[in-house]
Amino acid sequence: MTAASVNVSKRGKSLAVPALEVNGHTVVVTGRWLKIAFIHDEDWMEEDLRDPESCVNRLKERNSEGLRADIFTVAQRLPDVTPRYAYPMEWESLAVIRLSTYEAWWANGLSGDARKDVRRAVKRGVITRVTPFDDDLVRGIVEIHNESPIRQGKPFWHYQKDFDTVKREHATYLERSVFIGAYYRDELIGFMKIVSVGNVAGMMQILSKSKHHDKRPANALIAKAVEYCAEKGMSYLTYGHYRNRNKIVSSLGRFKHRVGFEEVPIPRFYVPLTTKGRIGVALGLHRDLVEALPEWLVDFVYRLRAIRGRWRRRASGYGDPDREG
Repeated sequence: MTAASVNVSKRGKSLAVPALEVNGHTVVVTGRWLKIAFIHDEDWMEEDLRDPESCVNRLKERNSEGLRADIFTVAQRLPDVTPRYAYPMEWESLAVIRLSTYEAWWANGLSGDARKDVRRAVKRGVITRVTPFDDDLVRGIVEIHNESPIRQGKPFWHYQKDFDTVKREHATYLERSVFIGAYYRDELIGFMKIVSVGNVAGMMQILSKSKHHDKRPANALIAKAVEYCAEKGMSYLTYGHYRNRNKIVSSLGRFKHRVGFEEVPIPRFYVPLTTKGRIGVALGLHRDLVEALPEWLVDFVYRLRAIRGRWRRRASGYGDPDREG
């Protein structure tokens, strides 16, 4: 085991954080007052952590050598949803489509409105296809990023990133990745990146141009992803969290529900490594502030942010706020 540093992405920017190798996994440490250790790119690693106790012991050893961590967190993976460890645990909400065939998803998985939106995309000329990761795709992604400095009511992290940065950021896990593009008259108006982890296909990113929202490119991309992953024999398609930061009602959450994603709870463990860590877990300080707030207050804050976002876009001349579905 060796100590080093690793660059992680935080709010669209690369940040160097302390890291160490434990049993073939890179563990990183973030946080100021309460330092949290976790596996770097945990969601995209092919091998999950089968022996968390050895990792906990190594982290405690490192605490005495100067690399401080107060809490170690690790989650189980689909389809392993029954808690296996006796550590303090919370349920993490994943958005999941259980795959069998495209026809089954079309008939039973998505809402009637979502079926209409997929048909609308086809009628309005949207074509979806698996596309190679090349310079043409990267240029199209740059155009999508640069469409607006505001997305979903807040400054967009990837706005005005240069070609080389965008290419580097999207080149991760290429041997297990597939890109799907949504095209209108040969213009890339939306894209999706899927990374395979065993029999799970994880959507790493989906983004489309707001000016083509009437053509429902996001719905078309989801439909193509289900078709592709079902043909490849994948068991699950995931789309991040089903509930985002303790908020149940949101435009993105409603979109996920309409296109057939369901909530699947996954065990996430929080292992205290220090006295501060034990206090932090007991008081819930390992969560961020938004997760600790009551749901009604979070909903109120999100509504205020949406109003502020609309005013920002009108003031900057970019029209209505971006939304999916």
